[in-house]
Amino acid sequence: MAKKKPTESNFVRRFFSNLGPGLITGAADDDPSGIATYSIAGAQMGTDMLWTAFITWPFMACVQFMCARIGMVTGMGLGDALRRKGPPWLLFGGALGLLAANTINVGSDLSGMADAAGMLTGINSHIYVVIFGVGIAYATVRFRYHQIAMIMKWLAAVLFAYVITAFLAGPDWGRVLRDTFIPSLPRNHAAWENLVAILGTTISPYLFFWQASQEVEEEKAMGRRLLVQREHATKREIVDRGIDVGAGTFFSNVVMYFIILTTALTLHKHGIKDIETSKQAAEALRPLAGTFAYLLYTFGIIGVGFLAIPTLAGSAAYAFAETFSWQEGLDEPFRGALPFYAVLIFSILLGIGMDFLNINPVKALFWTAIINGVLAPFLLVGVLTAASDRKLMEDQPSSWLSRIAVGIITLAMFGAAAAMFLL
Repeated sequence: MAKKKPTESNFVRRFFSNLGPGLITGAADDDPSGIATYSIAGAQMGTDMLWTAFITWPFMACVQFMCARIGMVTGMGLGDALRRKGPPWLLFGGALGLLAANTINVGSDLSGMADAAGMLTGINSHIYVVIFGVGIAYATVRFRYHQIAMIMKWLAAVLFAYVITAFLAGPDWGRVLRDTFIPSLPRNHAAWENLVAILGTTISPYLFFWQASQEVEEEKAMGRRLLVQREHATKREIVDRGIDVGAGTFFSNVVMYFIILTTALTLHKHGIKDIETSKQAAEALRPLAGTFAYLLYTFGIIGVGFLAIPTLAGSAAYAFAETFSWQEGLDEPFRGALPFYAVLIFSILLGIGMDFLNINPVKALFWTAIINGVLAPFLLVGVLTAASDRKLMEDQPSSWLSRIAVGIITLAMFGAAAAMFLL
């Protein structure tokens, strides 16, 4: 996880040693919220939405790399950078909105994980919600950043379950390739709704904050505790992080592609278009794709939840800490960063409480994705403004190509949200 040695000459070794914050952020994007959203898209629209996986990849990569660059060059998290570019009340509103959306996501993710565990063991899912929630909260507070990052890095491997599941479903590759490379534009409200949800899940606000904050944590882990020590980044460090972010976001979108494909080939093909719970989606796979596919899908939900929930709760904690200039960081002792950890624990505890209110987790996840799809472009305007400021960025602003790409996806997300409401 440490930044790479200039003497590393072997490209393959350099590539794998570079995988860190970008890979973790990319994998966290395919959380149970993402799995639910992509499953709904596949069940409702069939293979019509496959093209979105590869269209969104370069834009997601540019957005995450821009956030990474802000953290690397300024030595600050995204909240700190935005605080220097806008009024405090605006950042507070954004942090509050992020906490609300992330907490709903945490609760829904815990419910999805518990349902999956309940299917495998027959034990009441409410018990698993408490066990998973308390366990994740304790581990996030107890372990230090490099330990958490290493665990998350290996948890990303669980997402390969969805690639295998799609092949087990026996796709018609001719039809699949056509829908992959020939975009099918949305023709009704449901299609636009799915597109906004996919964009909101793929290019999600909590990932912006998490990516930038991880860069700061990486610097601190190297002994750069003071802000002045973290300012600026070498060309080598920026290139290495670009490789990391590019690989992580590509991996994320490949998994997204195969989740849509799996549910399109099974649920949609057999007329199962109305998914109410992740349990229903998994159980529907069993007679259509076999027990092995069912088990892979189910284990995937549990595994990726352990990866995503610390990211969701942590990103909200970073946003609040940077808004109010609190001591922050997963390497800080509990008492030394009490408000930071309090927000993180509060988010998870509220998520646990959601499960006992009988809120439909998949519907909550889907609508959270739509909310993120509406809110993300507003936040992207702030990210773009900060990344373009030569003074803030220590004369190392994002490239024009990156700024153009982020500008395009910002306008596209505004347009998709507007089309959804107008239609």
